[in-house]
Amino acid sequence: MTPSDFSRCIALCNACAAACNYCAAACIKEASDTMSRCIALDLDCAAMCTTAAGAMARGSENAGLFCSLCADICRLCAAECGTHDMDHCQRCAEACRQCETECQRMATV
Repeated sequence: MTPSDFSRCIALCNACAAACNYCAAACIKEASDTMSRCIALDLDCAAMCTTAAGAMARGSENAGLFCSLCADICRLCAAECGTHDMDHCQRCAEACRQCETECQRMATV
């Protein structure tokens, strides 16, 4: 596959990374102990999305493996963020769900 075959997944990974970074920053500002798992998963998810997008952009032979792991982490992050009522958490959960779906599709291509 060429990097252009991954364009939708790359865009969703980048959008998810941005949403996760925003969510983590907002949760830190709230300074609540109950948000520590949310923050940790946001940061892990943002890092993995960025890594997966990079692998796809450069046409790595391991892009499918990165996408599979990215889908798994997005699923965890979406589940955690989905339990919080704040708008930033809900937006993050939705971005993670979309990225998970597309990464899972790319992992099996």
